[in-house]
Amino acid sequence: MAALAQVVQTQQPEAVIHCAAIVGVLSSIGSPVNIVRINVEGSINVFEAMRLGNIRRCIHISSEEAYGEFGADRIDETHPLEPVLPYGICKAAVEQLGRTYHDLHGLEVINLRTSWVYGPGLPRDRIPRNMVLAALEGKPLHIPHGAETKIDHTYVDDWVSAVLAVLDHGKHRFDVYNVSSGEASTVTELAQIIGELIPGAQLSVGPGQYRHGNQIELVRKGALDVTRAKEELGWAPQFDIRAGLAAYVDALRPVIRE
Repeated sequence: MAALAQVVQTQQPEAVIHCAAIVGVLSSIGSPVNIVRINVEGSINVFEAMRLGNIRRCIHISSEEAYGEFGADRIDETHPLEPVLPYGICKAAVEQLGRTYHDLHGLEVINLRTSWVYGPGLPRDRIPRNMVLAALEGKPLHIPHGAETKIDHTYVDDWVSAVLAVLDHGKHRFDVYNVSSGEASTVTELAQIIGELIPGAQLSVGPGQYRHGNQIELVRKGALDVTRAKEELGWAPQFDIRAGLAAYVDALRPVIRE
């Protein structure tokens, strides 16, 4: 905490983009104590450092996991927060802590609930990254579960542009925005699109619900409604799933060839 506060006071940033966390459902289940310590206690350290340094705006990268099970195929920011696993519980807790720091100390903590970000530079071994890599390498890949599971995937360029839009916005009426493609695709549809982009791809998907690491079954998911971000920030996603996967393939192809 002391080192972080010293950096903030020395550098005097205009705002903080807070995306430091242990990421992922499996990580949170395997080590719940660590994820609470890093994700929750670590966030308090960020807020305290901002308070001491008189830094007012924080962009906190939250997650659709804070919602828990989706109550509809498309949900907006008014959907109840009912997270069911440690990762989502921590994200929801940090959001609420941000509101406490706003009320007590005047910090402006804006939460971006994003969904399954993918693209160049993101190393997490999950869909669609593992599917694109296998297809480019000419290797077969079978996803054991999840044929009809619908997930809203967010291309990394859209995520970055949303962060910048929130950072630069003058006055926020809301402290939370959904940031995603705004559409949900099934795992089968991902495999089909990648097969069209990379002829000869050997991808298959088994029935049932998708599972984190082939272990923990997903709760119901779907699309995040991004209307609030469009109306308040003038932001809109530029990549639907096909355009995002095409850009991802183009970015990874030369790397695989090397």
